[in-house]
Amino acid sequence: MMFLINAIYASASIAFMLLLLLLIHYLSPTSSWGYISQALIFHQVRKYLLMLDVRKDHIKFWRPQVLLMVSNPRSSVGLITFINDIKKSGLYVLGHVQLGDLSSLPSDPLQAQYDSWLSLVDHLNIKAFVNLTLADSVRHGVQHLLFISGLGGMRPNTLVLGFYDDGLPKDKLIESSLFPTESSDPVVSSQVLDQPPPYHFAALRGSGDAGEFGNGKVLGPQEFVSIISDAMKMLKNVVLARYFNDFDRAQVLSPPSSAAKVFVDVWPVNLLRPDSCSYVDTCSLFLLQLACILNMVKAWRKATLRLFLCVEEGRSVRGSEAKLGQLLKDLRIKAQVYPVPWDQVVALHWQRQGGFSKNQRSQAADSGAAEEESEDDYVNSFPSNATRVSDDYLTAVNRLILDQAIPPPAVRFLYLPRPPADTRRYAAYLHQLDLLTQDLGPALLIHGVTPVITTDL
Repeated sequence: MMFLINAIYASASIAFMLLLLLLIHYLSPTSSWGYISQALIFHQVRKYLLMLDVRKDHIKFWRPQVLLMVSNPRSSVGLITFINDIKKSGLYVLGHVQLGDLSSLPSDPLQAQYDSWLSLVDHLNIKAFVNLTLADSVRHGVQHLLFISGLGGMRPNTLVLGFYDDGLPKDKLIESSLFPTESSDPVVSSQVLDQPPPYHFAALRGSGDAGEFGNGKVLGPQEFVSIISDAMKMLKNVVLARYFNDFDRAQVLSPPSSAAKVFVDVWPVNLLRPDSCSYVDTCSLFLLQLACILNMVKAWRKATLRLFLCVEEGRSVRGSEAKLGQLLKDLRIKAQVYPVPWDQVVALHWQRQGGFSKNQRSQAADSGAAEEESEDDYVNSFPSNATRVSDDYLTAVNRLILDQAIPPPAVRFLYLPRPPADTRRYAAYLHQLDLLTQDLGPALLIHGVTPVITTDL
């Protein structure tokens, strides 16, 4: 009726009303009587979560739903922002375990920490939930979070852990580059920096701190590998992140030269088992999927995926490259394939030095692939491998990876083998991963346990 009387005044009135609503929404002070929008959102979210039936889950609709375990956010800023990219539109949960016993405490110590964690989420501009737990050990705390995190059909399917090494953490929350407010006025900038941060976290451990495992550590190598093993038993994909302490997302994605490219290197083979190299097992396809998802994120869309194909003498390089290229085409993954001869490296492996015949090597490869494909078989042939792989071989593999880094990549995706079934080999397993990833820069060791790719319509 208003438009029939006077269309101009009607349009102006509606525009003014919308402008007034926007001003009230963004500039109104915090109310003490609550927000009706929160009640409406709760009703809609509850309704749609009930409709998200896990029994109707399908591989075609798979997406990464990540639980990132954070010991101290002060040293994990780079990893937190990177995982926010790799989860894309999936679930993202920041998990933290505080050691303690509630029966011996006067109150819950976690309630006072939630505000700091939520302020950190807002400060870093990431889309994540926060889950904190109190447990007698880090291993039991991670088990709690894997069991209870999420709701309905939105539950973590991938566990991300930092790497266990002797490096001291660095505080990245005190750097001025992390503050979102930037001003050319030095007076305003100094006032912003003088303001106390909206979050409060404990100081980082130092080299002189006391701890059961040295340098203030409360987690030992045996317990760390046990956490990896527990996650795989619960059919969770596992990702180990190393050298993300100095990772700066803005600097990586904005190279100094306009002509410089951003590269993401992918090594989708089990480098500890050269006789079981396969690009089509569950773990390799999961690794390719994560790299593809990262490349689909808007900020990483200009990055180039480099896929390295390890080949040996006597095998058709063109045939292997064409087969892998066809697989990438079927999966609609854009990547550049680089054949890498590694005969000199493989010659250092115990299987080759032991005089394996071709038939024995092919049988070992078939058995290794069958073990990776079996989801119910939690014990593979890695324990025998863990006792015989030499440090010389691992150092040669590490050097092979470094030699292909021209220009150096922003991040590397590597294959994470299963932990050994014998818990006495956990220390050797962690030592091998340490040698494999030494000085590689930001790297992800990835192990997938569930299929995530299908070519069926």
